[in-house]
Amino acid sequence: MPATQPNLLIVQTDQQSTWTLNAYGGTVAATPHANRLATEGVTLHQCITPHALCTPSRGTFVTGRFPRCHGAWHNNAPLNQNERTFAHQLRDAGYRTGYAGKWHLDGSPKPGWVHPQRGMGFDDCEFMFNRGHWKKIEEWDNVGQPTCFPDRAIGDERSYPTDWLTGKTIRFIDQHQAEPRRQPFAYMLAIPDPHGPFSVREPYASMFDPGQMRPPDTFTQENLPDWAIAERYAFDNPDRERELRRDMAQYFGMVKHIDDCLGLILKRLEDHGILENTVVVFTSDHGEFMGEHGLSEKNRVYETAHRVPMLIRWPQRLTAGQVVRQHVSLLDFAPTILGLLGVEPSGREQGRDASPLLRGQDVEWDDAAFIAADRPRRVGVFTPQHQLAYVEGADTVLFDRVNDPEQTRNLARGPEHADTVRVLTRKIRTYFSEFEESPMDLDWLPD
Repeated sequence: MPATQPNLLIVQTDQQSTWTLNAYGGTVAATPHANRLATEGVTLHQCITPHALCTPSRGTFVTGRFPRCHGAWHNNAPLNQNERTFAHQLRDAGYRTGYAGKWHLDGSPKPGWVHPQRGMGFDDCEFMFNRGHWKKIEEWDNVGQPTCFPDRAIGDERSYPTDWLTGKTIRFIDQHQAEPRRQPFAYMLAIPDPHGPFSVREPYASMFDPGQMRPPDTFTQENLPDWAIAERYAFDNPDRERELRRDMAQYFGMVKHIDDCLGLILKRLEDHGILENTVVVFTSDHGEFMGEHGLSEKNRVYETAHRVPMLIRWPQRLTAGQVVRQHVSLLDFAPTILGLLGVEPSGREQGRDASPLLRGQDVEWDDAAFIAADRPRRVGVFTPQHQLAYVEGADTVLFDRVNDPEQTRNLARGPEHADTVRVLTRKIRTYFSEFEESPMDLDWLPD
């Protein structure tokens, strides 16, 4: 392997919407360090997760395969142990691999500290835990695994999980740089914030005033699909807006804290003189409904849950300030990052190598991203103009993403849009028919 082979650092957050970041138009919290990745790197403007739920999305991210194929198709389902992740490929190519933070691909154990034999290519996985959203983690001498405290316990600058995991990442970088003969590293930091519960340590807990938080314009929307009406955000609760404002203030506090910790990591890479030769990725597994369409959490077919941030900085090869506007799926991440680093994929990936787009090359690209999920069954497609999504036994939705970006007008039943629905339905059928390994039953879709 050439001595100049770049390092790779991935920071993945949990349930962070694009609208939280300045690079995507966010104005509430200042996120200068994520913004630095955008201004000095590449912003993927339309990055879509195929399944807006933690476990399925994370499994797809590391394997480049759809959830029904990699096995982790619902929360707490384990990843098939015969899967090949991008970490396997990088390790075999001579990289030192590591991971700290939430994994959520090892079944039901909680916290479930992951043993090396189940690290799925991430060899340094001492601080990889399966799942949980505690607010305090501490290590004790001669005790073994760290202690995760109940939700009401809030850690400090060392024990709050975002700080604690950032410290482990910086320690990994320092140890790597202390080695006399260094191989390139690939390290992934998976921060469990800003996922609920909505609380964060000071000073971030008091940084944003709930009274200044503005609920989304669609918070009280009533013309909703039937599947959204059944799950809307405590719609009959008279205190729902006050509670939402409180949650938003804490959510933005977590976002600001994450960005500050990202800044510490970038500074340490800079101090060691390796930032310019490190590919830095910032992303999330899916978005968060913070009152949009009267909803909370995730796992519905609206864009809010499926569109995720994706910022990639590598000054040696990627043009600063470039924006990729074609649709790129998290399904495409594994083959893309391997392609960018010049490492062979496993051959099992179902996603596309988007590294030519990152390099600014003019390549043929089907500008669409597909979604699919179970419980209930859902399929859909995002294109530059439209989003079409089917929910089995419930309302179909068609949105004009250009003229109705907040997705308030469902066009699916309008006769003037029948041709659009037919064309996109055919596109969905054609796309999923190619997955012979785990064929999808689409007989419930209209012709």
